[in-house]
Amino acid sequence: MSNTTPKAAGYAFPAEWHPHEATWLSWPHNKESWPGKINTIYKPYCEFIKEVAVGEKVCINVKDQVMQDDATEKLIKVGANLDKIQFYHHPTNDAWCRDHGPAFVINPNTGKKAIIDWGYNAWGGKYPPFDLDNKIPSLVANKLGLETYHPGIVMEGGSVDFNGKGIVLTTTACLLNENRNPHLDKEQISEYLVNYYGVDTIWWLGDGIEGDDTDGHIDDITRFTSHDTVVTVVEPNKKDPNHFPLAENLAALKELRVDDKPLNVVELPMPKPVIYRDQRLPASYANFYIANSAVVVPTYRDDAKDKEALDTLTQLFPDRKVVGIDSTDIVWGLGSFHCLSQQEPKV
Repeated sequence: MSNTTPKAAGYAFPAEWHPHEATWLSWPHNKESWPGKINTIYKPYCEFIKEVAVGEKVCINVKDQVMQDDATEKLIKVGANLDKIQFYHHPTNDAWCRDHGPAFVINPNTGKKAIIDWGYNAWGGKYPPFDLDNKIPSLVANKLGLETYHPGIVMEGGSVDFNGKGIVLTTTACLLNENRNPHLDKEQISEYLVNYYGVDTIWWLGDGIEGDDTDGHIDDITRFTSHDTVVTVVEPNKKDPNHFPLAENLAALKELRVDDKPLNVVELPMPKPVIYRDQRLPASYANFYIANSAVVVPTYRDDAKDKEALDTLTQLFPDRKVVGIDSTDIVWGLGSFHCLSQQEPKV
């Protein structure tokens, strides 16, 4: 543990398209996250791993050898390259590695990498227990022999998105929610973002989408696709509860500037409502994951909107294969591929 901050030591959190050393995952096993449906998620989840493993190593946290063997069997069924997959016996409470996993920062000047071990409380204490998940960053740091910083506050990877050139995008709905860090105000939280993620500028949007139990994670609404371009989801149907907050976010984005030019804002559609057991689920195309060789996009059995989202992202990522994988069952867990993964950058 260091006495200085990552930013003071020259570290910063890179953009997701920065070359990856690996992708980290925590194998899904908590039946309460997918009540009555967990067995249906493994095929698309393993297809996601298969695509990511084409271009990088995939590191998977599992409870023990029994879980590892089960995971291996499922990965073989989809034809994943097991040579690119590495298991770590790190028990977890749940699968949402974006939020409980290690946040890797890099220092290009020294060629070093470090881990920020933010606190994790399952989105404001909603889903106890979460003690095993909260230990994952330190377990990974110990295994990899990396320096670890402990900010001492709650922060989730899905609540922030980075352009790799000093800007972080987040929401007031999540970061200022009293169930996260009630002792901190906006200015104090901003200081943590700057000092621990190594950024210079914070862009705040407002509310998230219907059905999102994270209180408005940015990775369901707006994402950087380059240092000066974002995609943001929109809902033209004024009767849909997502219409107004997404329109507000769109208007705010159009006021922002990068390099003294207006931010390039590209609109993504929202799929038709995905409802299961009378519950509106947070189905969003913005929950894509940028891997070394692919961009994996959740789809929702909405042919027209699925195609529109994939076509839009294909234009924005000409150097990567854009792959759609059906996430209709996975999103019953209230998240998708981005929520399930955390990238480890190369230095």
